[in-house]
Amino acid sequence: MRVVADDLWFPEGPVWVGDGSLLVVEIRRKTLTRIWLDGRKSVIATLGGGPNGAAMGPDGYCYVVNNGGFKFTQRADGQWVTAGTPDDYTTGRVERVDIDTGTFEVLYDKVGDAKIRGPNDIVFDAHGGFYFTDPGKTRHRDWDRGSVCYAKGDGSMVREIIFPIHKPNGIGLSPDGKTLYVAETESARLWAWDLKGPGELARPAVASHDSPHGSRLVHGWPTYARFDSLAVEANGNICVGTLDRGGVTVCTPSGTAEFIPVPGDTHITNLCFGGPGLRKVYVTLSYAGKLVEIDWPRPGLPLYYRQ
Repeated sequence: MRVVADDLWFPEGPVWVGDGSLLVVEIRRKTLTRIWLDGRKSVIATLGGGPNGAAMGPDGYCYVVNNGGFKFTQRADGQWVTAGTPDDYTTGRVERVDIDTGTFEVLYDKVGDAKIRGPNDIVFDAHGGFYFTDPGKTRHRDWDRGSVCYAKGDGSMVREIIFPIHKPNGIGLSPDGKTLYVAETESARLWAWDLKGPGELARPAVASHDSPHGSRLVHGWPTYARFDSLAVEANGNICVGTLDRGGVTVCTPSGTAEFIPVPGDTHITNLCFGGPGLRKVYVTLSYAGKLVEIDWPRPGLPLYYRQ
């Protein structure tokens, strides 16, 4: 493992750009930041709120899901940790950023008449649309019910496809694009939905005897852990950042799993594949404020529209 960059303010959402650099969001700094493999950093845009996840779109822009902001508190060990919803929170949103100029616009801040509350992660499909999770916001005595949405990259359509779901976080697609994966934070469960078309589930997202939302359970931790964001390997394995355990849970589509520790932090929030042959994994250590590079035993799945 090699530290690529440190002094990051709660990094998340790594994106391999393909030119020897990566994009990360810094939630506490409220920025989209570019990082080169030699450790150089440059702020692309100060977005405000809480930029939480990112993906490159078919138009060459970076699409950022912005959770609207977190309240942060500093622990005795100096690390900054999340502490609920800030006093100046208004809404969550999806933003489109020109990574060359830093200009950005809000693409969506509502789904129908309902505000987007705290979107977390995003993945594009082969049709130019994207899926994103919205776990909502947490307050002292209550929290929102979560959802999963599908939207077109040109700003013309967004709709809710899964509701309710408790704290949906990481989201990804199988190599053939026919399966949607969502990691549920507090239960440390990975769920899967079959797709029959862009943004269309093969069966309704309603409760049944084996699922609370029409999905199938891929894997769940047998002891306490929490799931964050995810990336998919070329062979179809789903790699989920695992909070409080400090590592990555690698799940096969059939449900077996292996846990790979990542030293240096309890909050391994997200990862992406990059480097030659996509054989490197770039991991965000959010409490420690670091982006690290790890040699990986298998190649990652190439993402749509990655530069």
